[in-house]
Amino acid sequence: MTASAPFTVLRHLRSCLLVLLALLLPGWAPSGLEGQARTSDPAAAPETPRMAAGGALALAQPRGEFNDYVGLGFGLHGFFRWNLVQDGVLAIRVQGAVLNYGNETRRVCLSETVGCRIQVDLTTSNNILLLGVGPEVGIPVGGGRLYGNAGVGLGYFSTDSRIQGLQDHESQFQTRNYSDGGFAWNAGAGIEYPLGRVQRYPVAIDFGLSHQENGRRDYLTEGGIIDGPDGSIQFDARRSQANFLLWRLGVSVGIPHGG
Repeated sequence: MTASAPFTVLRHLRSCLLVLLALLLPGWAPSGLEGQARTSDPAAAPETPRMAAGGALALAQPRGEFNDYVGLGFGLHGFFRWNLVQDGVLAIRVQGAVLNYGNETRRVCLSETVGCRIQVDLTTSNNILLLGVGPEVGIPVGGGRLYGNAGVGLGYFSTDSRIQGLQDHESQFQTRNYSDGGFAWNAGAGIEYPLGRVQRYPVAIDFGLSHQENGRRDYLTEGGIIDGPDGSIQFDARRSQANFLLWRLGVSVGIPHGG
């Protein structure tokens, strides 16, 4: 694969997204294409936004010991960036993610008093909450922006159970069964490639990969809660390094000076 191959893929992806946006949001296309034409002229290139924010779909790929107990996790990732210098080479990045790495659902009677005249779905989910802050450096490459970042923060693992009615599907009660958390750090890189502009706000594809280091944690996996005949519960908890790679694909929106 040549050095320009990733940018070729991004250009094709950008074209597909522009067509999709034009079909779904007709009012968006003219401003987006107009912004693309303006940025093609170096003399008319807009200034680097003061801030940026974005969201992405995220995939967690367990590594090491964590991979022995847990499969792929999925969720949402978001970030906010504040440029410390005008050209955006150095910035402060605040980011977070909510991930799910396992669910189990079974149908049970509401209670011994009511019996099975009313049944509910009992769902138990295993989740991870990530929060972090740290520096980010970025450089323009191939029409896009290549960046690297690192941060420190919190990695919080929890297992929650909730019940839902079979017809209204509303969650009535929820309990946190198990949790553990503490210091975490991350380091990664990514690329933003421009899609166009919505009024004054530049929009870009954001693709990134980071390593999330959570240290040793206690956590539950699917089947980790054992129900006793008397209504009591026991936990079959795991303890291991809980590190993973976090893949992200989403969009970022620049916030210009005075925006």
